[in-house]
Amino acid sequence: MKYTEFMEKNSFDLVDLLALAYGRIVDDPPQGFDARLPTPPLLMMDRILSVTKDKNKGSIVAEQDIRLDAWYFQCHMPGDPVQPGCLCVDAVWQLLGFYCAWRGAVGTGRALGCGEVLFNGQIRPYNKIARYEIAVKRYSHLKESGVSIVIGDADIFVDGELIMVMKEARTGVFKGISYPDYPMRSLNSIGGMIRQDHE
Repeated sequence: MKYTEFMEKNSFDLVDLLALAYGRIVDDPPQGFDARLPTPPLLMMDRILSVTKDKNKGSIVAEQDIRLDAWYFQCHMPGDPVQPGCLCVDAVWQLLGFYCAWRGAVGTGRALGCGEVLFNGQIRPYNKIARYEIAVKRYSHLKESGVSIVIGDADIFVDGELIMVMKEARTGVFKGISYPDYPMRSLNSIGGMIRQDHE
């Protein structure tokens, strides 16, 4: 699809999400467009049902199909399988990074933290669907640095029951930090503080 189509589209299926993960969702990406999602098994959603914007706010609703043979049920924990809660946290960060790209952020997404995470339940092997409902509280693009930041609150449901709340989740998009020449040693092959001063 064209970049303008991507930014106007408000729902995305698994093929779209995988295309973004592999850097192939748009045929004419703008310079510096390094948006990615993780590939399976770390991709934590199967579809984005809706994504909206209203000035500097918006929303995202996405779902993940729960699979009996999911990799995490095989190791967390033997004899007591449960999806790690940290994967739900990561799903919210993934979705917020997607939101930045969809809003026009150019660069590479990184999780920046969250204010509070509350668990009321769990995801087990015979559950069917996890649902992520995120209220985007603020999206900002800082023109002088090119950095984009999104902040949102998320409710996570499994089969219609609220099992988790995440407050003030934050993700940012930064230019010039991607590492596309992995595994070769290069400018971005070592982590640490995020800096854009080498562009």
